[in-house]
Amino acid sequence: MPQEIAAHFIGKKNKRVICSFRDGEKKIHCALMPDGIGGWFINMNKALRKELKIELLDEIAVELKEDLSKYGMAMPDELEELLKLDPEGDKIFHELTAGKQRTLIHHVGKYKNTDTRLTKALIIVNYLKEVQGKLDWKELNEAFKRGLNY
Repeated sequence: MPQEIAAHFIGKKNKRVICSFRDGEKKIHCALMPDGIGGWFINMNKALRKELKIELLDEIAVELKEDLSKYGMAMPDELEELLKLDPEGDKIFHELTAGKQRTLIHHVGKYKNTDTRLTKALIIVNYLKEVQGKLDWKELNEAFKRGLNY
């Protein structure tokens, strides 16, 4: 990414952006990442590249906009409502770092089925309460495997 474009965003505390592809057809929340040699890039996982039919090293047009959302990504309704109903879970969730919050939000939001999103949200909130926010990703993955038999 050209430095003059990145400079508009990196001067701010929050390097989170909304990246639009194909004239706004696809939008993702992401972060500008330093490349280690003075430049910046945006990570694109294999699934996104496949969806957009982009090969490695392809040059593509993107539109960047500052991400002013509370979490740096869209909060799934199921998790948002659960946190509203569970003050203890809400408190523990909001004591986590912003990056951990985003990862947990992603774990819920990546599913299309609302029942699956609600199940994942319940598992996360119950797990966080049990461990008092001392998040261990391996343990959380085990909780996901057990499902609601947590």
